[in-house]
Amino acid sequence: MSTNTRIVFKALAVSVSSLALMQAAPTLAQDESASTGGIAEIIVTAQKVSENVQDVPIAITAITADRLEQTGTTSLEGLTRLVPSVTFRKGTTSANSAIVMRGVGTITFSVAAEPSVSTVVDGVVLSRSGQAFMDLVDLERIEVLRGPQGTLFGKNASAGLVNMVSKGGTDTLEAEARAEWFEGNEYRLRAAISGPLGENLSGRITGFYGTYDGNITNVFGGQEDDIDYFKADDDCCADITTVSRGAVLDAELGLPGGVAQGLDQRYVNHNLVTQTRDEQWSLTASADFDVFTSHTLSVVAGYRNWKNREIREGDFLPRALVGTAELHDDGTVKTEQYSLEVRLASDASEPFFYQVGAFAWQSDNKQQFTREVITCASSTLPIDPVTGGQPCNLADTVNTIFPTATSDSDVTSKNFAVFGQGTYRFNDMIALTGGLRYTWDDLDFSHFRAPGVNAANGLPATGPGVSGSPAGGTIASGGNGTNLSTGSSTNGNLSGKAVLQVYAADDIMLYTSYTRGYKGPAFNVFFNHTAPNNAVPIDAETSDAFEAGIKSQFLDNRVQLNLAAFTVEYDGFQANNFINLNGTIITNLTNAGTVKTEGFEADLVVVPVSGLTLRASGAYADAKVKEFNPNPITNAPDARNGTRLPLAPKFTYTLGASYEADLGGFGLHLDTDFRHLSSQFSDLGESGPLDGYGIWNASVGFSDPDDRYRLTFHIRNITDESFALLNVGNGQRLQIPREADRYVGISLRARM
Repeated sequence: MSTNTRIVFKALAVSVSSLALMQAAPTLAQDESASTGGIAEIIVTAQKVSENVQDVPIAITAITADRLEQTGTTSLEGLTRLVPSVTFRKGTTSANSAIVMRGVGTITFSVAAEPSVSTVVDGVVLSRSGQAFMDLVDLERIEVLRGPQGTLFGKNASAGLVNMVSKGGTDTLEAEARAEWFEGNEYRLRAAISGPLGENLSGRITGFYGTYDGNITNVFGGQEDDIDYFKADDDCCADITTVSRGAVLDAELGLPGGVAQGLDQRYVNHNLVTQTRDEQWSLTASADFDVFTSHTLSVVAGYRNWKNREIREGDFLPRALVGTAELHDDGTVKTEQYSLEVRLASDASEPFFYQVGAFAWQSDNKQQFTREVITCASSTLPIDPVTGGQPCNLADTVNTIFPTATSDSDVTSKNFAVFGQGTYRFNDMIALTGGLRYTWDDLDFSHFRAPGVNAANGLPATGPGVSGSPAGGTIASGGNGTNLSTGSSTNGNLSGKAVLQVYAADDIMLYTSYTRGYKGPAFNVFFNHTAPNNAVPIDAETSDAFEAGIKSQFLDNRVQLNLAAFTVEYDGFQANNFINLNGTIITNLTNAGTVKTEGFEADLVVVPVSGLTLRASGAYADAKVKEFNPNPITNAPDARNGTRLPLAPKFTYTLGASYEADLGGFGLHLDTDFRHLSSQFSDLGESGPLDGYGIWNASVGFSDPDDRYRLTFHIRNITDESFALLNVGNGQRLQIPREADRYVGISLRARM
């Protein structure tokens, strides 16, 4: 008899912030509503130096710690509610999830490819965006920079960048604790303490624990594993069947209420619970030194160690049947990276100021992946009278075979760069900025995989997603005939930017810019990698971006309006083509061709009266394939020219309001926001359609007069609108997130 098992998430994290060899810096971000009743200044480091966000000639959204708390944003997935230009590809694990910005992002399973949207934590560039998809434990702010940012941030920021800045040490002892409960037995606990460690030395330590039963129920059964130390233990994220797969398979699934429930489906019947295991730890050291009288020498050194394991249900059924195989995967990715950046910056108050620097980075990535298949063309077991399906007899090793293979991949990526950027203010009205970066990439890989064998007897065997060719390819196909494939690629690139700023008034800045973006070379290194086709280097991706914008404040700093228009063309766009391998679709990363995205963005903040903040933002992005290359394996022409890029809704907008008031002895904190996305597609070629949807959230909080203690009540998805983040196989595999159901919660925060 089957049991009901909820899909479970657990996490435990401990982090130690970077030690600052400097005097404690002032707070770099404040709430939107200033004490004077106007809009508070927010200081960001989007150009590696501290600046008012309104003076930065980049389309940027700065999200403060207070705003993250108000909206209950606990992970990077939550950015989609706050920044209209950002969407998120939800994979079955953080390793194959991705951020998409202005309709552009890299979607690949290869461990020898990097994202188009870079993620930076405390000045350290992450080699894989999945490293940042754990909980946002203790951030001071998040800066979302749209468009290519390679001049100052490097090669994997060709579409944009998310810059996360942790709360650092303080010159006095401070502490904070937070406890949260949400429906579904979701509990979150976090605590932090900071203070001085010595002269010009401070530190901060943060701890976090969370657990959640999940929003999907497996009617087959499963088990929950305990965790320890810095680890995320996540039975996530099961693909849901939402359309009929035929009478027999529908009966085999036996889901409550049937199969064809569309977006309302919340049940699966899997004999393997899809799970993710994340472990990560890091060390970051940063120092600023006053040198040459008026210059600052900055050093940022980082080490990060990340391990991700994915256990994946691949057939989405409770058992193998005649004609329908069982497919289970178990893969582990280990990433170890080192980085060092040294920058010299002049006095930013001078008419001409500049910064120059050098960067060195190495990332070692190892992946072990095993696929296990059970398949039978006939069976000695009888047809199930209830479902009409005939199960494979696992004890019959004559009619039932067990194809399996294991791959081992080793990828080393090295990156060295020198860069510089300078700004000259001709007068109080006009400034010109120019920057250049020379980047050198060195990429090596080795991939070992023997042809598939039958696990029952060790004889050669193939099956869905299990190849009969070795990793090195057969001699007949031009390969080396061995189980080993190797390759290397080097590339140099000169990228840069030019920006003209014009101050029409003290609070009105116009800018126009050209940016040359760059993303380094790659290889298609994944489980079924087979030479010689997959061993061909995938060339670097470059982008040419033009942007014009205005940043303005009016009415005694009570209205802030920022506008940006952009057009970006990507050449050598790195994207997936799809190939059928023994009945299962696998991906093949290639230089797909040329794509283009163009549109505009608007951000409006209004403080009409003290305590009340109104927000509105919107984006239009027309992201399309301009010219797709022929498939490199089949050489067939591609019919996707003119089609929209995946996860690229044309229109998105958010509306929100916050209100704070002193009600005589306690504070009242109200917050609400609504976000709408238009329709989009999950994959290239306009496949996997996703309907548009809108989500409305709200919260009510109460605090003491000094806001040292705050109790907040939350309600998410007030209208209970269901939606999907990903649609694969025409509805046979959907990713339904937690936010697709209405739920409530409560949080308590205390500070000292």
